[in-house]
Amino acid sequence: MLHFPTVMDPVYLNSIHHDGSSRYVKHDNPELHIGDQVTIRIRAAAETPVDRLLLRTCPDGEQFLVEMHPAPSQPNPACRWWEATLRLNMPVTSYRFLLFTSDGVWWYNGLGPQRHVPTDANDFRLLADYDSPTWVRDSVFYQIFPDRFADGDVESNVRNDEFEYWGQPSKAKRWNEPQGQWPQAMVEFYGGDLPGVEAHLDYLTGLGVNAIYFNPIFTAFSNHRYDVVDYENVDPHLGGNTALVSLRRALTEHDMRYILDIVPNHCGVKHPWFQSAIADATAPSAEFFTFHEHPNEYESWLGVRSLPKLNYRSKSLREAIYAGSDSIFRRWLRQPYSSDGWRVDVANMLARHGRDQLETEVWTGIRSAVKAENRQAYLLGENFFDSSRQLQGDSLDATMNYAGFTHPLLYWLDHFQVGQHAEPKHVETNLPWSTNALIETWNAYRAAIPWAIARQQFNLLGSHDTARILHLVRGSSALNRLAVALLFTYVGVPCVYYGDEIGMIADNSLGARDPMIWESAKWDSDLKQFYQQLIQLRRTSAALIDGGFQVLSADTDTLVFLRDTDQEQILVAGNRGPNDCPARAVSVREGAVQDGARFREIFTRQTLVVQDGHLSMPVLTTGVQVWQSIT
Repeated sequence: MLHFPTVMDPVYLNSIHHDGSSRYVKHDNPELHIGDQVTIRIRAAAETPVDRLLLRTCPDGEQFLVEMHPAPSQPNPACRWWEATLRLNMPVTSYRFLLFTSDGVWWYNGLGPQRHVPTDANDFRLLADYDSPTWVRDSVFYQIFPDRFADGDVESNVRNDEFEYWGQPSKAKRWNEPQGQWPQAMVEFYGGDLPGVEAHLDYLTGLGVNAIYFNPIFTAFSNHRYDVVDYENVDPHLGGNTALVSLRRALTEHDMRYILDIVPNHCGVKHPWFQSAIADATAPSAEFFTFHEHPNEYESWLGVRSLPKLNYRSKSLREAIYAGSDSIFRRWLRQPYSSDGWRVDVANMLARHGRDQLETEVWTGIRSAVKAENRQAYLLGENFFDSSRQLQGDSLDATMNYAGFTHPLLYWLDHFQVGQHAEPKHVETNLPWSTNALIETWNAYRAAIPWAIARQQFNLLGSHDTARILHLVRGSSALNRLAVALLFTYVGVPCVYYGDEIGMIADNSLGARDPMIWESAKWDSDLKQFYQQLIQLRRTSAALIDGGFQVLSADTDTLVFLRDTDQEQILVAGNRGPNDCPARAVSVREGAVQDGARFREIFTRQTLVVQDGHLSMPVLTTGVQVWQSIT
């Protein structure tokens, strides 16, 4: 991990590295269990003046130090390795390193070298007996907004004036017809459905993706369907339950998986639970909601009255949502639907309401129910902010990694801004956001969670809730490609938002829900091919699936980072600046890359050889180079 030295810090600190990947944590089993022994390894440049190195753990709350010894095999003269054996006796084992050097004492944790004695908060962590969805690691997801992807059955389409929702009549739209504005846009339907997805699976496999994340498909009145009125049935306008069964079969034939989107924080105002509750304060479902004054004053999601918030003080509600044997969370994981997991809407807010902060027990219950049904189910939550509390192995498997990947990347590529639902909507500055700030933010969010979780974090550039990435980089093809390459080479699992791969553009979340363009003449075919190359690389590269992460170089507009395993290394060089970065020799010895190692750039096919600990990289224009080691 790169540490930017101050005037007081020695440069050799840059070469010290450990992370939770397979090169640094070695064990015999695919998954860790209590009682297993693992070998913990750390490395530094050969000239690093380390006199003594210890591994610090805290079994059952008591500090324990183990002497580390030089690794028996030292194939690379540019670096030194130390190792120690660690037995796992707890579900979560935390550790960090203590280094004695010629110029003092250093601690080393997930944030890198520290002169001060750190708290345990950023220690490295290993999870034992954790039900990891292992299929996710080499997956590339594709997000589909069902009404806007493809119309496979026109007979199921919503008709004009078929229903009215909050004073707005439903409206059928032609596929290429522009959307209206809110609130009418909420009940405009283009006819996309599950048969349409099934009809285009060859397109998806041709792109290279092997997993789909669907926005909600359960019955609702809006096109986004976060106002669910029936958790038990797929919306008939999307093809109903039979269409999902058919799609499941087709996905299996294409060796693809899918996850569904669920809204357990709130439901739609037309849901029978809520309709019964407002009609009768003594109805069984009345306790599912919080009424301040029955029937008109009730708690809702961020004050949106069409989305009454569910009250998890109710044990009956818990039974219906997750705890019961035929609960909603469980039944869609079973045959014949066999969803491979869930994306949970507003996971940061679930079971939280003022005095009642019930999220810990509710999430424990949800995870228990989901994993009892399918240990390999992927439990993904929406959270735009710090989700580290939910990512310790006892709650979510991952969150949509806005805070830990997307937002800092966008700050670096464009400008810094933060938003909220209240006024002011955005707080921003046009001053450049530094490369150091990008790296330190990425590092902080990885350090706060176990590596097993970090490697399955759900990384994205955009979604149905944001403007499209091409707009966010101001239409720059070069910056767009840089962002896409970082999506596929950063630690975690990448997701493509439908249409981004062909150059669709929109300046807000409403426009981001425009129908998919199927006329290939309107596609950016070069961009699509760029995606295909990176998807293929991400699905086949050991370094990207299982490798570590280390920044080797950073300056005002550029960064170079390494993804590495013992078998393969990938170097990614990015330039956000308007000017070319001149040809230069990048030091790779800090990444334990040996002299004589050969690399090929995946787009240009140019090859280079490491000499004297350096890789002589060519001119880097605005955009990206991806160098893969070759034997």
